[in-house]
Amino acid sequence: MHDARRFLLGLVLIGCAAMLAAPAAQAPDTTVYTVAYFEVAPSSARTAVALLKQYREVSRAEDDIISLDLFEQIDRPGHFVLIETWRNQQAFDAHGTAASARTLAEKLQPLRISPVDERPYKALTVVSKAGEPTRQAIYVVTHVDTIPAPGSNGPALLRQLADDSQRDEGNLRFDVWQHAMRANHFTIVEAWRNRQALDAHAAAAHTKQYREMLQPLAGSPLDERLYKAIE
Repeated sequence: MHDARRFLLGLVLIGCAAMLAAPAAQAPDTTVYTVAYFEVAPSSARTAVALLKQYREVSRAEDDIISLDLFEQIDRPGHFVLIETWRNQQAFDAHGTAASARTLAEKLQPLRISPVDERPYKALTVVSKAGEPTRQAIYVVTHVDTIPAPGSNGPALLRQLADDSQRDEGNLRFDVWQHAMRANHFTIVEAWRNRQALDAHAAAAHTKQYREMLQPLAGSPLDERLYKAIE
């Protein structure tokens, strides 16, 4: 009997040791990122800003939102981008039917000069740093589309760009997101302390190397837009 108990105890201890030694399975990242472009006539820009700020305030109070940022394109009044991060797809879908989202769509409709262009993404690499951006901060949103050719690896190239760029002086954020339905489409979201930091990054050796390597893979010219935050 004692031998049987010792045997069973040994099995239990072995099982516990195996559980402790086995690495925990990493939970899948369910975070949803969206980039939405709005364009209104310059004469309607102030009205649109007021509506977007109201939407931002209400949406930021929702339980499953991680962040919501609003930007206006530099030297192009009335051209906005709204960047949202939600905990999961269910939260984003629920938000889409909320009164705040419906009200914004209804009130912006007569002001818009083109349809809303909203794009869903998942993270490829995310590098956001601590510290509040200054009023001189510059934000860059770039759409990259690559040709899915044999032997090419657009995601690896973009990951390397993010890894190099987040070390550049004055970088505050360097995220690369992959389109949820089109795996060869990406958006890069950058934040820089000021224009000087952005210009230095643009002239850096690693940035030039990235552009040279991307050129034969690109499915279209880079769509790079500079923004300022709407406070």
